[in-house]
Amino acid sequence: MDILKYKEYEGTAEIDLDRMVCRGKILFIDDLVTYEAGTPQELRKEFEAAVDDYIETCALLKREPQKPLKGLFNVRIAPELHRALSLRALKDDVSQNEVVSRAIDAYVCTHSGVSLTVNIPESALRVITTGSSAPAQQHWETVRVVH
Repeated sequence: MDILKYKEYEGTAEIDLDRMVCRGKILFIDDLVTYEAGTPQELRKEFEAAVDDYIETCALLKREPQKPLKGLFNVRIAPELHRALSLRALKDDVSQNEVVSRAIDAYVCTHSGVSLTVNIPESALRVITTGSSAPAQQHWETVRVVH
């Protein structure tokens, strides 16, 4: 599915093969706003017109148009994971929101899978040495873990 963007809104761009038309709807709002056209070029124009019409209609009804994705959502996780998150965030002196925001940013900003960069003091790493008895230097190493 392709996504159209206009002002603060996103909408779908789909082909209805039964009716042989392009169609879509505005995403991430509770109101149902749809549009359709005969070609992809016309669909973009219809999407933009639908957004403008939605904003105008809300003004006529004296209500605010819904703003998509306000940055607030509920996440359901296992209680054990919630407890672990709470304890780790407390230990690291960061909010749970910051932890979730960083994790989502890492997920969204990678091209495939999840990539995480962690700074760990070398002394905290298990060092396997082969024949070297030299003590490890105290400095930070960047470890990149890719799943």
